[in-house]
Amino acid sequence: MLVTLPIGMWVFSLAADFIALRSGAADTWHAAALYTMVGGIIGALAAAVFGLVDLLSLRDPPIKSIAIKHMSINLVVVVLYVVNAWTRYHASVSPSVSLWLSVIAIALLLVSGWLGGKMVYEAGVAVHASDTAASTDS
Repeated sequence: MLVTLPIGMWVFSLAADFIALRSGAADTWHAAALYTMVGGIIGALAAAVFGLVDLLSLRDPPIKSIAIKHMSINLVVVVLYVVNAWTRYHASVSPSVSLWLSVIAIALLLVSGWLGGKMVYEAGVAVHASDTAASTDS
């Protein structure tokens, strides 16, 4: 559940950037984008702790390889957002550069999400057998 918060915040941050392009209150939308971006960074770091625990518990080499790719992409996404937030806060780049950093980060997040889904739905990573049995009994 922890991963939904940063993903939602980062997607909203990108939406706020797009709204700022057409809004008469662009500064307000840029501020909303920055704050949700920072919230997403904090949420992602919290989720990363539990992701690392899951990664360390994996024994199957092909699944562990996917998990390492998933983690690596997620860390790149977090770094992109840290750089993005830093440059926004200091107004050291144009809004179009900030927008492109967000677009690239979301594209990477899509790839990472696909890898995460592959681990959960194809390999059952972080899924307890009792949880699966309970959902099919109802």
